[in-house]
Amino acid sequence: MNDATLQNDGPLLLVDGSSYLYRAYHALPDLRGPEGVPTGAIHGMVAMMKKAVQDVKPSHAVCVFDAKGPTFRDDWYPEYKAQRSPMPEPLVQQIEPIHEVVKLLGWPVLTVPGVEADDVIGTLSELAAKAGQKVVISTGDKDLAQLVNEHVTLMNTMSNERLNEQAVADKFGVPPNRIVDYLTLMGDAVDNVPGVEKVGPKTAAKWIAEYGSLQGVIDAADKIKGVAGENLRKALDWLPTGRKLVTVKTDCELQGHVPGWPSLDELALKPVDKPALLAFYNRFGFKTWKRELEDALGAPAAATSAKPAPPPAPKITPQGDMFSDTPAPAPAPSTVNRSYTTVLTLEELELWADKAESAPLVALDTETDSLDGMRAQIVGISLSVSPGEAAYIPLRHSYAGAPDQLPVEAVLARLKPWLENADAPKLGQNIKYDSHVLANAGITVRGYVHDTLLESYVLEAHKPHSLESLAQRHIGRSGLSYEDVCGKGAHQIPFAQVEISKASEYSCEDSEMTLQVHQALWPQVEADAGLRHVYEKIEMPVAAILQRIERNGVLIDPTLLAQQSQQLGERMLALEKEAHELAGQPFNMGSPKQIGEILFGKLGLPVIKKTASGAPSTDEEVLDKLAEDYPLPAKLLEHRSLSKLKGTYTDKLPLMINPDTGRVHTNYAQAVAVTGRLSSNDPNLQNIPIRTPEGRRRPFHRRRRVRSHAGPRPGG
Repeated sequence: MNDATLQNDGPLLLVDGSSYLYRAYHALPDLRGPEGVPTGAIHGMVAMMKKAVQDVKPSHAVCVFDAKGPTFRDDWYPEYKAQRSPMPEPLVQQIEPIHEVVKLLGWPVLTVPGVEADDVIGTLSELAAKAGQKVVISTGDKDLAQLVNEHVTLMNTMSNERLNEQAVADKFGVPPNRIVDYLTLMGDAVDNVPGVEKVGPKTAAKWIAEYGSLQGVIDAADKIKGVAGENLRKALDWLPTGRKLVTVKTDCELQGHVPGWPSLDELALKPVDKPALLAFYNRFGFKTWKRELEDALGAPAAATSAKPAPPPAPKITPQGDMFSDTPAPAPAPSTVNRSYTTVLTLEELELWADKAESAPLVALDTETDSLDGMRAQIVGISLSVSPGEAAYIPLRHSYAGAPDQLPVEAVLARLKPWLENADAPKLGQNIKYDSHVLANAGITVRGYVHDTLLESYVLEAHKPHSLESLAQRHIGRSGLSYEDVCGKGAHQIPFAQVEISKASEYSCEDSEMTLQVHQALWPQVEADAGLRHVYEKIEMPVAAILQRIERNGVLIDPTLLAQQSQQLGERMLALEKEAHELAGQPFNMGSPKQIGEILFGKLGLPVIKKTASGAPSTDEEVLDKLAEDYPLPAKLLEHRSLSKLKGTYTDKLPLMINPDTGRVHTNYAQAVAVTGRLSSNDPNLQNIPIRTPEGRRRPFHRRRRVRSHAGPRPGG
């Protein structure tokens, strides 16, 4: 088996199709095509295949799937994978279409009866590597790390992680040629392969480092003490079978399955079958990809909306990129004539209130005196009812010589019926923040139907979502920045001190650009059933829920926190004393340099890894590993944990209580993480350590767990 003969410009890309399709299925919501058939896994699969090609640029590739039925491992161990649940029926319905679309994208598809996808990938990678071919394996399965060598790397398309030989050793604590030993000791609960009871990654890596290999660990079994040693000795008879089960075979017979075997030249990527792919996209309702192909083929897209379709743009969902064949062209600069009004009289207010009440959609923006939505007061409000047309209503500008402004109470009283009318459609950029600001003024805004921040997040999760960046990307405009009107750093002035004419231009521009950005983004979301579902049924409702959760806040007990803070301080002092005794001298517990000198210089502990400057690292991972065998690192870890708990929570949280509500109000950032998770900040209530008794003693009267937008600047 020595006839690979690939050697083109790019590497051989081997995709673990079985890993891909399960991840695609669980990552996306229950999307449905025109006839009600499930399409979420198909969507995710196409996105990941396109991303893999763009990232790797292979000359040859193959997507390998598990075949139906038992494999040789079932003969070795009848309980192998016995506890796995059957494939969900909605995923079963998508298997054949997934195989079909992968082939239409130009990929060879391979399934080998009686052989798992991992073993097929192992055999192909071994043959190609022996021929000197670079190989990239795209998977989420850690077991395939055993295949990594100087020619073979692993890639995780969803996390963008790449693992070469050093990266495998850094991640797992053992080199690739010891991954099989490592997996044998731990076992594999997913595949129902037992290991040594209660032996996890740290112990497995530690034993292999100490004794060299699985056989070295077995030979030293009588020397290993404690419960771990007892469990090891109980498992000695099983370990050879366990090792056999977790070893990926690299010599499977693929004759009759790989054309031209043992040559791999038939695995060259083929051109995309665009006409057939267009029909596939049409059948399953993939409107955006269909439009892109129609553009590439020169075929006119069927009219589906009176709105002009924007140029196609690369998109990303929280699960991965959905790349088009060609990059989207840069948008032409907007040429709309702009008419901005500063509202200073009751007559002008009445005119704009009438416009808002009769407009089909109004972009709304508030200017405030604070980034904290719970405390911010309105300085001014802007409205835009059509591209180029907007008005600014100044309310609290207080600089010397400022013109008379309408009374805040009168303006809010006139606008309140419209603001609280759920049947009056409204639009914003980061509506959660503006909802808080208006709630501070006693107004519960209803009728928000769009948020450009969330439209952008659904379309392009990996890109910035500020209004400034959205306007530049989608309508070719660059407006005034907050720094342009308020200044920077120590010289920055509050928005209330900005001259009204300048503030009016800035705020009108914000609301009017928000309307134009929406007109560019919404057709793209609307045209794709899957993205529209995520936007309308998940992101927009979640924004309203998060606003209520943030507004309710968390009630804490400052007296109890003060007591806990004192107790933590006393324990930290005791730990410091114990650490100094173990070190034989006093040192600064917060100084990595001094800690390094004590641990590695004076005490001679083993250096686990080094910093970029070449000094021995004392990070948490290093201390955690050293703490398995040495007492001082354990004291340092406990001291660090308590210091973080004290400084971040028990000391700080009482200072963050809102005096008006008596509660702590965090901000749940919704459009930050590409994965779709929430991020809690100011303060971060999602990161309280709960694995220690001290961390579990949380003085909260109410706790809420939610899924996750960085704090907005005034004006969005």
